[in-house]
Order: sequence, then structure tokens, then C-alpha cells
Amino acid sequence: MCWKSRGPRFLQAPRACNKEESMKSVIWRSEQGRERLVGWYERFQAKIESPVERVTLPTSWGPSHVLVSGPDDGTPLVCLHAMRTGASFLLSELQPLLTRFRVYAPDLPGQSVQGLDLRLPVDDLSYSDWLYEVLDALQLSTVSLFGVSWGGFVALLAASSQPQRVQRLGLLVPAGIANGDHLKNLSTMLLPMIRYRLWPTESGLRRLLEPIVTTWDEDWCGFIACAMDDMRMDPRIPPLASDEQLKRLSMPTLVLAADQDLSFPGDRVAKRLKPFVSDLDVQILTNCKHCPPTTPEFRRWLGQRLTGFFDPHGAGAEPSILGDSMT
Repeated sequence: MCWKSRGPRFLQAPRACNKEESMKSVIWRSEQGRERLVGWYERFQAKIESPVERVTLPTSWGPSHVLVSGPDDGTPLVCLHAMRTGASFLLSELQPLLTRFRVYAPDLPGQSVQGLDLRLPVDDLSYSDWLYEVLDALQLSTVSLFGVSWGGFVALLAASSQPQRVQRLGLLVPAGIANGDHLKNLSTMLLPMIRYRLWPTESGLRRLLEPIVTTWDEDWCGFIACAMDDMRMDPRIPPLASDEQLKRLSMPTLVLAADQDLSFPGDRVAKRLKPFVSDLDVQILTNCKHCPPTTPEFRRWLGQRLTGFFDPHGAGAEPSILGDSMT
């Protein structure tokens, strides 16, 4: 199956994998699929205007891949990507930060074609332990953390397990705080998914992604189409943080949630956090779905908002520009 735009071919025809090949990876379905996913990873990395270093670091789970960019003397900022994407995808959206911060973007195990080819448990501290081993290998004793969606779950887990090592915590549409109605979400997506699998057209892909994507982006949506065929699905939903975990978030915490996020509704996220997190700045982005806008205007705004939070002495955007601040 494939659909084409005026640009590259985004989705190749799925082929049957032999049993030996299908057992090799928990991330990709075939070697050809892995190559396509690597191509998308490199395509997004090529969008990053600042120089990018690729480093591989030892951990107890195996060698872990990290992208590093920004000035050598910049404030350390660790950025964690969403599920089924990768470090290059996130860095391409955070380029305004690369002029001020030294950004470290690890590829999460099981969630990136460049990540460790294994699935860490989500019901213990495995993700946190893995991340701190990466930070130790980078010789980073304390850092600021920023996580998106699944990466937000990992960032929250790490910050609550060792709060003394996290100076500031930023989360965008984070998992692990409050959930939407999963059954309702499944029913919303099921019929468009069936139609798209039977008739894989661009219009079908648009209908499928409409509930979760705020703005159509040719590259992002093309990658999602590829990932649907070439990446294995991880059906797990990160567990919700306990009240005690939230109370341990003693560092300044910024949460940018979305008012139309079906997975992690912004109002529920804000309501859950406010009684427990003492130094909290939570903002609900209006007219925003789980995948935030990919427009130049939003990228600039997000860069200013995050810079203003992670570097309080810098100039950040006013919180009212794209939503309601609920500090």
C-alpha cells in the first residue's frame, strides 16, 4: 500500500516478513522497513541548522544513541521525544533552543529506530534508571528536563525518582498524568484506520490523523504513514503517576497541555497537577490537539516559551499568546 504526494513516496507496499526476520526486532517489521525509518530519521536531522553530534554511550541495557547540539558552554537541557519518533524529529522542532542551550536528545529504547531494540517496563523505574545512566555517561550531574508525550512520562518519572538531579522540568502534552477516554478514542480512530488500510490515499490519511494532528505537515504525516507500516505497535499506555510521585516534583515545573488532546486532555492534566506540584506553571494551549502545530509561528513561540522557563534571565513569550496560564 502506498500513497503519493508531489514529493517522495511516503508509504511503501508492506511485504510479508519471514518468521526469523519478524522475531529480530521489537521496533521495525523488516530490514527494508528499518531502512525507510532510518531515512526519515536522517531527513529530519537534515532540517536542523545547527551542527549535530551523534554519540553512543554505554548503559546496562546496551549502547544508547544520543544527539547533541548547541553551544559547548550552553546550559545543559535534556529533551525526550514522543513515542514512535526519535531524537532528530524533536530537535527539528526545537531549533530556537539550540542557540542558547546545550541540548542532549537521547533516542528512547523501543520508541525510535535509533534507540535500543528493546522495550523497557513502564511500571517500574527502568526508564528513569536508563536515563540516569545516560546522563552519568555524559557526566551531567544535574540538568533541566523536557519531555513530549511518552518522553514527558519518562521525564516525570526521572524527576520524581531523583528530584535532586533535575533543576527544572518542562512537559508538553505529557503522558502519565491524566488520561482521556481510551474506548471513545479507539472508536473515533477505528473506522478511519480500516478505511485507510484498505484504501491508502492522502485524503484517507488526513481523515485518520485529523483527531490528533493540529496542522498538516507533509513530512510529519508522511513519516507517520511510514511508521504505521514499518514500526511495530507498542500498545502499552504509561501508568499514571501516583500522588506521592507528583509531590516529589519539587523543582520549577512547566506543563503545556492541549485543550483538544484526546489522549491526555489539558483540563484533566491541569486539575491533577495543581494540588500536588508546589512550583507549577501549567498552560492549556487552545485549539491544539495531541500533536501540536508545526507552523513557523508555533515553533518560534514554543522556543521563546521554553527559553523563558529554562533560562529565567532570558526573554520568554507571554503565556497568554496561545492559551490560558493556570499558574
